[in-house]
Amino acid sequence: MNPADFTVHTLGAATHDSPLLEYEKKGFRFTNDTERILLYPDLRHYRLCMQQQCDPLCFEKAGPRRRLYFNPLKLKSAIVTAGGLCPGLNDVIRSLVMELHYRYHTGTIYGIRHGYKGLSKQGFSPVILEPELVENIHMHGGTILGSSRGYVDPEEIVDRLMSLRVSILFAIGGDGTLHGAQAIADIIARRGLRIAVVGIPKTIDNDISFIEKTFGFETAFSLAVNVIRGAHVEAKGAINGIGLVKLMGRHSGFVAASAALAQNDANFVLVPEIPFDLTGPNGLLHHLDARMRARHHAVIIVAEGAGQQLLPPTEQKDKSGNVKLADIGRYLMQEIKAYFSAKMEVNVKYFDPSYLIRSLPATASDSIFCADLARMAVHAGMAGKTNMVVGRWNTVFTHVPIHLAISKRKHVDPQGNLWINVLEATGQPPRMKN
Repeated sequence: MNPADFTVHTLGAATHDSPLLEYEKKGFRFTNDTERILLYPDLRHYRLCMQQQCDPLCFEKAGPRRRLYFNPLKLKSAIVTAGGLCPGLNDVIRSLVMELHYRYHTGTIYGIRHGYKGLSKQGFSPVILEPELVENIHMHGGTILGSSRGYVDPEEIVDRLMSLRVSILFAIGGDGTLHGAQAIADIIARRGLRIAVVGIPKTIDNDISFIEKTFGFETAFSLAVNVIRGAHVEAKGAINGIGLVKLMGRHSGFVAASAALAQNDANFVLVPEIPFDLTGPNGLLHHLDARMRARHHAVIIVAEGAGQQLLPPTEQKDKSGNVKLADIGRYLMQEIKAYFSAKMEVNVKYFDPSYLIRSLPATASDSIFCADLARMAVHAGMAGKTNMVVGRWNTVFTHVPIHLAISKRKHVDPQGNLWINVLEATGQPPRMKN
């Protein structure tokens, strides 16, 4: 990586005064484009950069700009939600609309129905979003705009944005949505159009790089706590009870790890980043056997992407192009029952709350985070920032070029504090490999 990788593209010179100037007398502070947030905040790294006479890697700081690229009164914008459902989608939509309408006094705000498909040649008619329409939507799960997966020709999307005279597209979604947003922004740049594309990071899995937290993640592991608590009660209430909970996490185990730490009832946490064996002297079943003989109950949390190497490979893909995962939860349930069938009576209770969790409203803390992300996205779009996503790093909101956010997937670090804390909380072996 080099400093150029962190450069955020701007459509052009900002020549319009912000309507927020009226708040400056009340202590309102604008953000300057020269303000930066360090990628590595430790003193050792900073001193190393000074020795090498180079600037440390840093993000452009998010926030309202004094001067805008777009004239708010003439601006039309569009909001699209794509990919799977996630807590907080309606919170983000609501805050985008409120900020655009009440703070920037912009013109029409289009709500694009059913993801990028709504911007295709045979797409759906957009919804006109106004404060009255979105006033109470944050109380409900899902998205009032609907969503979809699958490829849509970005050339068609840009054509549709032009026909609607949209100047800013707010794309709310995860890795797939951001890949689409980058393709759209690239075509816009190639055509020389004045349309900004601003991403807002949505993923329960929290796996977008260079962004410390995505919205929906905190709600997901917070709601999973109730499921783990129920699994623990069921396990303790049965003869040799085992509560098995499958949580979201296709490639990254942040939800499983965080939920385990939030509840502290789990004895084993299985995530995609840490391979494990099922059988053998250091396999999961051996350690589970020891736990059952000592305590007569156990709770296991498994991320959906964990242990896939134990199951037959599949070439089937979903509409987003992801390889369909085998059901590791049901596989483990069957293998645990088979293993103990000749050893002792066990009662395995299996919990899979995935769709329930992702369809519920955001928790209070996550809702605040959603609103903040939305406001920062509006500030960025109005200033002409494009091909970027709003993030947060070291508790400060930032502008992250989309190419950087999708350059690699964020994973749980096997040597990092999060996983070390999981090992301490569960007491499970550091490795369950023979």
